[in-house]
Amino acid sequence: MRRVRTQRLITENPLLVAALIALAAALLAAAGGALLTWGGVLITVAAVVAVAGVALALRSLRMAFVALVAVVLLLPFATLPVKIVLTFTFLDIALLGVLALWVLEAFRRSLEAEPFPIALPAGWTVAAFLVLCVFTFVAGLAHASLTSTVLRHFVELLLSVGFFFVVGSYAARRETLTPLVVTLILLGALAALIGIVLWVMPDATANRILSALSVLGYPGGDVIRYVEDNPDLPERAIGTMVDPNVFGGMLTLITALGLPQVFARRPIVPRWLAVAAVGLSGLCLLLTFSRSAMLGLAVAALMLGVVRYRRLLPLMAAAAVLLLVLPQTQFYILRFAEGLASPNAADLATQMRYGEYKDAFILIQRYPFFGVGFAGTPDIDLYLGVSSMYLLMAEEMGLVGLGGFLLAVGTLYAQAWRARGAFGRDDPLDGVWLGLHAALLAALVDGVLDHYFFNLDFHHAVTLFWLIAGLAAAATTIAGRARLAGQPSPGTR
Repeated sequence: MRRVRTQRLITENPLLVAALIALAAALLAAAGGALLTWGGVLITVAAVVAVAGVALALRSLRMAFVALVAVVLLLPFATLPVKIVLTFTFLDIALLGVLALWVLEAFRRSLEAEPFPIALPAGWTVAAFLVLCVFTFVAGLAHASLTSTVLRHFVELLLSVGFFFVVGSYAARRETLTPLVVTLILLGALAALIGIVLWVMPDATANRILSALSVLGYPGGDVIRYVEDNPDLPERAIGTMVDPNVFGGMLTLITALGLPQVFARRPIVPRWLAVAAVGLSGLCLLLTFSRSAMLGLAVAALMLGVVRYRRLLPLMAAAAVLLLVLPQTQFYILRFAEGLASPNAADLATQMRYGEYKDAFILIQRYPFFGVGFAGTPDIDLYLGVSSMYLLMAEEMGLVGLGGFLLAVGTLYAQAWRARGAFGRDDPLDGVWLGLHAALLAALVDGVLDHYFFNLDFHHAVTLFWLIAGLAAAATTIAGRARLAGQPSPGTR
């Protein structure tokens, strides 16, 4: 009754409506003016886009996933400009928002007798890996004191690994899996385009633009990166990822994910768009000068060529020849050669890696089973940190933890192998399924020589890894469901 009276009061008093609109407009104008004065045009535009994005994300779980992917690929290090007990990152808010909406959606679907699938490929092994993470974290507190920063980052790590179950259960249907993959490909291409544009710009202009993001928690000052941090050597593309190797790791996943869409019989995006997206991502990957990321993409592309797309193999051979003979790529080839050289002949970055590997093996030998945890090392002559995801995992969680991770990934691929052939070549999900497992393979190869896919300081990279793993599990779930039902997918060979 009270609501009806309120509605009648508003509808029967146009002057009141006009006054309310004027007040709202004045408040928005004041807030916009204050933000413009305090943060500048770039921050004001970003705030308007962020508010619009939050409003859209709250409308549905699908839009919440889109917002999450946008944060991971475009503003991974952004934080709120104000402190609310803690300084929350955009990614924290996006993850918690997706989780909350996922719980509500799961409750709604359970009432409608359409629950999310619980059993996912490798689900129990990922759960066991999560338990090992917690166990080694607690055990490691005997070696080093806990800080609020370490605790927060570890909770973020657990959220990212646990996100495997959220995305895997949500995307285990054709109508939810495909849009998420399209979102990853297109937003990844947008991130690559931003990286290329910033790389082409004069260094001073690009540095000024990137430094403006400092109000959102990004580093300020001189943020442009060069090979070996030497301004006399080529500039490295960083986009909005701060670090060129992290940017390269993201791009190798996106490029491997989109590559099957170039050759698939029925791509999920127009073929010209797939070619453009893969071209942008691949070009920007080259500009990062990340050797580990390029190696990951090469292995993933080789897998795709051997398993399905034979036309990719001669193209890879032609690309290799061009890289070897073109004058513009000689510095790139030299960088790869230096990366494979012995410690005495290697470049500075490779020499540092050799030193890190030596120290990491010493730490692992002293604490082989469960590592030293995530907070610090008990010995003054040792440190946590090495440019290898697997060695870092062994440092923090020991060989048991590393074995748990390899078991989870191995189980995921074993289940995928059992589901091979479930999608025919005329099925749009064929390229999706292959692309997801190729992207995951690219990350696993990249992780041999880099660490950010399991590093407390790179929350977005860990989230992206488990997002791809969850989507791969969802694709295999769809394949297994079709096989069990005895209904071959469209175009079965």
